[in-house]
Amino acid sequence: MYQEISFPGLGLTFNPSRVAFSIGAKDFYWYGIIIAAGFLLAVAYGLRRSRQFGLTQDNIIDMLICAVPSAVVCARAYYCIFKWELYRDDPIRVLFIWEGGLAIYGGIIGAVLAVIIFTKVRRIKTSAMLDIGALGLLIGQSIGRWGNFINREAHGGPSAGFLRMGLTDASGVTEYVHPTFLYESAWNALGFVLLHFLSKRRKYDGQIFVMYLGWYGLGRVFIEGLRTDSLYLGNTNLRISQLVAGLCVVFSVIFLFYNKVFREHDPEELYVHTSAAKAAGGADAEATSEETERADAEVTAAEEPETETEDGESSDTE
Repeated sequence: MYQEISFPGLGLTFNPSRVAFSIGAKDFYWYGIIIAAGFLLAVAYGLRRSRQFGLTQDNIIDMLICAVPSAVVCARAYYCIFKWELYRDDPIRVLFIWEGGLAIYGGIIGAVLAVIIFTKVRRIKTSAMLDIGALGLLIGQSIGRWGNFINREAHGGPSAGFLRMGLTDASGVTEYVHPTFLYESAWNALGFVLLHFLSKRRKYDGQIFVMYLGWYGLGRVFIEGLRTDSLYLGNTNLRISQLVAGLCVVFSVIFLFYNKVFREHDPEELYVHTSAAKAAGGADAEATSEETERADAEVTAAEEPETETEDGESSDTE
């Protein structure tokens, strides 16, 4: 088990405990806290920008209630399926997610499936929800990777580079490796900044989500090749995440090229505009209906017959 973590090129040394604090006999781990922090920041961002995608804050919250459990279950299942040798003798450990072992592509698959079902039921445009969700994913992934730092996991093979990370075990032996968690965190942070600004000039719904797939996939293709804890396809040397990442890049390039060259997109067709127009139309219809009802009431009142008083004088019926 590794103890000390160092970055000799930067002159930094750390020895963080995996346990953040304890309440009684219950330990609370930094891994879970960091994941939660990334999630909360992503949610805050999504709530702040929801209207710019034609969504409400309630839409975002309701979607998360559906998507988060699905993402966690699928992320854990994806990892455990391809690392079953770690859990075969003690299957209950599949539930111990605080020990690490969440595969991001499994989480993305679970989240996307939940979003599709949710938006179809609520009659919300799926691609608009996926766009804002992609930006939230980049925030969560960028921060969440630091949970791997605390756990001394998700690192690469031997490295002599400037950013090499030293992992010292209990016997004092230090191994210098690629800090792939750091590479991926920085790549995701840069991707978030770029897509944040691009999202304000997007041409069609779904564009940002597909760009996310391509951006993240491109980085993962190279970073995954450096890692020592990759998930492999059966008994082959084929890294599953590298394969999926490559397919995402290919799909992204084809999709974006097709929509750039062969399709014309009117920005007015974005869900943020069509939903606003629909809401405005509904408000106008409601206002017109109220005016019609008021006019009908006035006509009815004017046509009501007069009644005579005891003195023979007429008076309007009340």
